[in-house]
Amino acid sequence: MAKKGNGYTQVELMASIASKILEDGKSVFVGTGLPVIATVLAQRTHAPNVLIMYEAGGIGPQCPVIPVSVGDSRTFYRGIAASSMHDVMSALQSGFVDYGFLGAAQIDMFGNINTTVIGDYQYPKIRLPGSGGANDVGSLCHKNIILMKQDEQRFVNKLDFMTTPGYLTGPGGREKAGLPENTGPYRVITQLGVYGFDHETKRMRLISIHPGVDLKEVKRNCGFELIIPEVVKTSETPTEKELRILREIDPSGIVLGK
Repeated sequence: MAKKGNGYTQVELMASIASKILEDGKSVFVGTGLPVIATVLAQRTHAPNVLIMYEAGGIGPQCPVIPVSVGDSRTFYRGIAASSMHDVMSALQSGFVDYGFLGAAQIDMFGNINTTVIGDYQYPKIRLPGSGGANDVGSLCHKNIILMKQDEQRFVNKLDFMTTPGYLTGPGGREKAGLPENTGPYRVITQLGVYGFDHETKRMRLISIHPGVDLKEVKRNCGFELIIPEVVKTSETPTEKELRILREIDPSGIVLGK
């Protein structure tokens, strides 16, 4: 992916923003790709005591470089436990995981996610990978961070299929469905901006737009009405230190690209 004028790419920007959300001493359920880069960046900067948990059972590792899957041996490197998927999912169900990372093919205004199918379920245009552990993460983590590309086909008014619950139909939706209180989508990070969710209505709201992006572009690439504050902040860009660490984490450019 091409670098911006001051030497960082969209992927590096998104990783930097995601890393800053994570707090020291908190636990985070991590998938491979951009989430692991963001989490390891946080671990090597402001959150040295973040507890990283991989789906295959690696708990508390200090990955030297990016693993290629959640079962890669590097997900256990210097960890506190080489456990199992059962134990990690049990920790989710017990309410012990603070943050979860998710991707999405589609998302709606309440943070509900589709990773199953585009088009009619029986006669799809595109069959997607499905849930994996995404439904567990979206249902049970205290706060979920969604990393995805933004356009009108992805930020949609109505999902083609709901794989993972956000705030469902709005206020009280998760609680009515029997999901734990004080859980749900927290941040959405795209190539255009950063989004959160309104406390009262549970609708997606704009928090910041990235350098070089204007509000018209954000609106044009959204299929529903966003809540937009009177003053829109500009996203914080990666520091030189962060860029150096990111490239150390992914020396082959598996996620960051060449």
